[in-house]
Amino acid sequence: MKHYPRVAVVILNWNGRFFLEKFLPSVYNSRYPNVEFVIGDNSSTDDSLLFVEENYPTIRVIRNPSNLGFAGGYNAILEQVEADYFVLLNSDVEVTESWIEPIIDYLEQHPNIAAAQPKIKAYHDKDMFEHAGAAGGFLDTYGYPFCRGRLFDSVERDMGQYDDNYEVFWASGAALFIRSSRWKEAGGFDADFFAHMEEIDLCWRLKRMGYGIAVVSDATVYHVGGGTLSASNPKKTYLNFRNNLVMLQKNLPFLPACWIIFVRMWMDLLALLKFLADGKFRDAWAVSRSHQHFFVYFFRNAKKRRSYKQTMSTAGMYTKSIIWSYYVNKIRKFSSLKGDNFK
Repeated sequence: MKHYPRVAVVILNWNGRFFLEKFLPSVYNSRYPNVEFVIGDNSSTDDSLLFVEENYPTIRVIRNPSNLGFAGGYNAILEQVEADYFVLLNSDVEVTESWIEPIIDYLEQHPNIAAAQPKIKAYHDKDMFEHAGAAGGFLDTYGYPFCRGRLFDSVERDMGQYDDNYEVFWASGAALFIRSSRWKEAGGFDADFFAHMEEIDLCWRLKRMGYGIAVVSDATVYHVGGGTLSASNPKKTYLNFRNNLVMLQKNLPFLPACWIIFVRMWMDLLALLKFLADGKFRDAWAVSRSHQHFFVYFFRNAKKRRSYKQTMSTAGMYTKSIIWSYYVNKIRKFSSLKGDNFK
């Protein structure tokens, strides 16, 4: 008889009545025999919890006393959940019936893999990959994230070109499967990130601990994207630039961190000037604020640096600049990147 590990699917909610009403039915109808569904609420002010309690009374609801953001919110909620595997699922995701079992089977067969994601495709165009994760996350030598199936704003159509189970650098927080033991061992998300890049930081720490991260393409979900902060939101710009610098500071060896952060400062300046040229003054100010924050909290974040004895898996690391490949060499597809530039 097949063993089914205990799985907890946890959706973090903040004023998400619309998304819960639209997508919770697909999640609730997931075909996996040993699953608990949890709504973790970040002190919503709408009627989303009333909707859940009236329509899905068997779903467990856990309330945070205030809005702790994506990172802090999940940290607080998962302290109260017991399972072999946690699935962190965005509220704006539609799932297929059999999306859980292929990933759990893969993780059970690969004990060194700490976390994984399904293929993430666009809800509004289901033949296309979606920005937040696509077919697995990668990182270039300067800390810029990109995906199989998505380089910056160039998103590929899914034609089966990435239909394999593959070790990557990071798995998307939109649909993140993680062993509960590894979540606890790594300390969960860095709550100071609030939102954006916290999953990349977590995956990097897990890799430094000697574990692997994977994408399991036998499972697929459909993500709306931008459900909390739209792509043009200056707060999102601020969080992305700030958190990326902090992530580099925390996870790179000291000397490489000094050099790469120095280069990134100049690259960020170019981004700031581009925002100004495009008339996006609030985004330009957000980049400046991210740098100010980085230096103000430099020593506090330096205390978060940890040394690990294990040899880090370099799978998913691109040894070149994805900025150069994309903007100068005009590469628009992941498959066009040269394989010998990956570790």
